[in-house]
Amino acid sequence: MLVLNQSYEPISICSVKKALTLLFLDKAELVESRNGSVVRSVRAVYPFPSVIRLQAYIRVPYKKIELSRRNILRRDGFACQYCGTRSVPLTIDHVIPRSRGGTDSWENLVTACIPCNNRKGNRTPDEAGMRLRSIPRKPNHIIFLRNFMGSVELEWRPYLFAD
Repeated sequence: MLVLNQSYEPISICSVKKALTLLFLDKAELVESRNGSVVRSVRAVYPFPSVIRLQAYIRVPYKKIELSRRNILRRDGFACQYCGTRSVPLTIDHVIPRSRGGTDSWENLVTACIPCNNRKGNRTPDEAGMRLRSIPRKPNHIIFLRNFMGSVELEWRPYLFAD
């Protein structure tokens, strides 16, 4: 279940048990329920929570995601950002080559297969006639959790600022 701060900012993902506990203790309110699903007790039926919002604002410390090879691969979905292949060994490519002032940053590093990385060489994607499948950005910690879990529930999309 997606947990939103009082300001509707996504802060974490929790279990159904934790979400129901927060709802019963009036520490959270139900924002979205999963269509058609319910939680039954002996005397009542409750909607199955999908998105809950905390009643009080929680100050969340800044969550920094470390720039590492593994995290870049995870951000890019373990696929080449030029051709989309997933089957071959993947490397990390600098969109703007280091020899031209490119830095090691989230916005300049992408996952590439070896053939695409060699074809691009010491050029920019435009010079090499190659197009990136997505613009490299620093990931959000909630998006990282989503990638870790798999797909995002339909009810979560408006709250994750995702496509």
